[in-house]
Amino acid sequence: MTVAEETFQPSVPVCWCCGGEFDDRDLVRLGAHPEVGVCVGCAKYLQRRAAEREDELRPSRGARARAVVRRVRGRVVGRGWHELPVVGRVLRRIDKYLP
Repeated sequence: MTVAEETFQPSVPVCWCCGGEFDDRDLVRLGAHPEVGVCVGCAKYLQRRAAEREDELRPSRGARARAVVRRVRGRVVGRGWHELPVVGRVLRRIDKYLP
């Protein structure tokens, strides 16, 4: 009786959030769970979601201002303005500096 030799295919690291395939060096790993990796884009998204949750738990004037920024961002993305050639470039640049 012989055992068939299985071919080993190295797994490609995948972002646990968006499912995209990335180099291992392009993923952020969780400390307690190194098997979990998220891409930089998703890590930024998760950071924004965490900040939003903190604002919900501790209401303040600053939290209300950040909520307005988030609503405006949602409307811009919903309308696809961020994908426009000239205006989109400006909006994406501004977004880097907003909470």
